[in-house]
Amino acid sequence: MIKAIIVDDEQQCIERLSELLNEHCHDFVELLDGFQSIPEGLAAIEKLHPELLFLDVQIGDNTGFHMLQQLKKISFEIIFTTAYDKYAVNAFKFSAVDYLLKPIDADDLKQAIEKVKSKLMSLDMNQKIETLLHNVKSGNQSKRITVATITGFEVLNVSDIIRCQSDVNYTTLFLKNNKSLMVAKTLKEFEELLRDDQFFRVHNSHLINLSFIKSYNKGKGGFVTLHDGKHIEVSTRRKDEFIKAMEAM
Repeated sequence: MIKAIIVDDEQQCIERLSELLNEHCHDFVELLDGFQSIPEGLAAIEKLHPELLFLDVQIGDNTGFHMLQQLKKISFEIIFTTAYDKYAVNAFKFSAVDYLLKPIDADDLKQAIEKVKSKLMSLDMNQKIETLLHNVKSGNQSKRITVATITGFEVLNVSDIIRCQSDVNYTTLFLKNNKSLMVAKTLKEFEELLRDDQFFRVHNSHLINLSFIKSYNKGKGGFVTLHDGKHIEVSTRRKDEFIKAMEAM
């Protein structure tokens, strides 16, 4: 059983989440209690040693991020509960931290719990939270992404990724330091994740960082030459959209 607590300043939200956990996740999650303030949450973490924290992003006049920054070590998984906008949700995605949008849906909750079950012994939560806080603080500047690799995980600056190449259910990331990483995510997942960061899928097998394009050679679809010297084909059906993307930079 996963021992969990809730920190949310709205009692009705605590009750709603408690009901959902009891109805759909009682075989996997033991809810220890719910708390409505940051001091109460910090005291509960120290006393109860939860394995999972459901944490509201906005707590009174402060945030859940502020609470996390007061902890010396984060030795539990975190699922944020939030009514935040798309921008903030994107920060959660980049840091590999799970989140639930309010009002919380039962199916989304069950999927998040399944992820927690498989991740309790994987990525270091301290590093994931550090990545999240960096992205929230920096906005669209110097964004970072946490990726799981065969040997563990790595934190990358998005601006260091030159291109992503598909390999069935895996993706190889090519970085500007001549390093490459194979990641257990599909290219489609990276396309959705990096959509707002000047990345464009020029071919079924290639997603490229437009900032690293050195030149474009016209043809049926044509091809781009990147700063690392790699030539990448542009598919015919993506050509017009690609040119528009380049012109918009």
